[in-house]
Amino acid sequence: MFDSDHLPADRDMVDSFNSATLGMDLAAPPVVLPDFHHKSAMEMPSSIAVATAGTIRPTLTSSSINCGMALIALNCDRPTDAAVTDFYRRVRERYPYPTTNRRDLSYREVVSAATEGAAFAVERHGIDPAELERVEEGGRIDLARWGGGDRLVSELPALTWQLARLRFGTVGPTNHFVELQEVEEILDPEAAQLLGIRQGQVTLQYHAGGGVLTGEIGHLFARRRDANRVMKAAMAVQKPLFHLATARSAQQVRERMRLFFTSACPPVELDSDEGQRLMLANAAAMNYGYAFRMVTYQALRQLAADAFGGEPGRLVVDSPHNSIYEEEVAGERAVVHRHNSCRAYPAHLMTPGTTFAQTGQAVLLPGTHKTSSYLAVAASSGPSLHSACHGAGTVIDQFAKNGTSKSDPRGRSTLRFRYDDTAPTEAPHLDDAGVNAAMSVLTSHRIVRPVARMRPFAVLH
Repeated sequence: MFDSDHLPADRDMVDSFNSATLGMDLAAPPVVLPDFHHKSAMEMPSSIAVATAGTIRPTLTSSSINCGMALIALNCDRPTDAAVTDFYRRVRERYPYPTTNRRDLSYREVVSAATEGAAFAVERHGIDPAELERVEEGGRIDLARWGGGDRLVSELPALTWQLARLRFGTVGPTNHFVELQEVEEILDPEAAQLLGIRQGQVTLQYHAGGGVLTGEIGHLFARRRDANRVMKAAMAVQKPLFHLATARSAQQVRERMRLFFTSACPPVELDSDEGQRLMLANAAAMNYGYAFRMVTYQALRQLAADAFGGEPGRLVVDSPHNSIYEEEVAGERAVVHRHNSCRAYPAHLMTPGTTFAQTGQAVLLPGTHKTSSYLAVAASSGPSLHSACHGAGTVIDQFAKNGTSKSDPRGRSTLRFRYDDTAPTEAPHLDDAGVNAAMSVLTSHRIVRPVARMRPFAVLH
């Protein structure tokens, strides 16, 4: 449990989390990180990491895996309000909300995104392949270990692929956002230079999902609390086709009914045939999510260049915060589930020859549109399962509510845009007490070290 006297974890929630993981085939103690809280539609709290030795447990993360955040370093200083307004107009035109049923991909392109990952977006949009080093796993998980793309295509029902053609590379409102920031403080000059960050620079941070396919696959393998009416209707068709129509025996039908159709959501043995199917589908969903957000990256950086001038920016990091990976834990193979927490690998675990092999994996700690956010790099904490919290929003809200955090002493504000045509509003800033408290916990336990602090000046959400 990673907390502090100034930022204690909710003990009742910790006890509930411990009870929920009791009896699991744990490969290491479950991890609680700052910003630990529980959303009612989720099976597990946010800001956790759990490693199991021989099973996969999809409900230990979100139903839509590979939701994530990314940071773009733009080639400009702070633009005028008129240019900012023009930028967000362009974003709303590119990503209208409510969304349409526009088909952005062909069937073959969906398959390519699920098998090739971010490389699909790189080739399709002419992105420099060197930027893939800033995407976790290089933007692709090899499907061969789990049966390969041919097995995936033959087993997933046609409806799953067809629905995944919709709304590829979008953003949308709720807790997703597109935020313009200014780098106010460089805290690690060497790492900042390697990552392409300088003081006074404008950065663009965004939070986006992994796309339609990730949600479909998440609901195919468990009965999830967050299933809305549309998803329930889709699963009423897709789940029987995927699990029951492809079964080879009555025993296999019974096994799949037990694993994937009951509210108990039992664990799936990693080395079983069902475990292989689950990990294959999970890898395909992760790949689709990498490609999805890479397309978003290309669109946003070009829109920023069109509105602000100069060359398009460069990707600093793309970081998923809902994931299931097979990783090494304490020298043994394990399945690491992260829910609203991001992977934070130290430099020696990163691919040799890459920037992150010099700095450690880049990690984002967003605040809110009323506070600073941080860019950090992973340090060396193995006990955290090499995981960091994906934000500090709940902490900031708590600090503001109980009076620990006050108004920004300099009276700054963020220009807040919506997806409708209403005029933007000014959102007064708070001080950084909340986000600093979360960062202090991460740094004191050597999970990350801060590189730069960015302050927002405009946001769309």
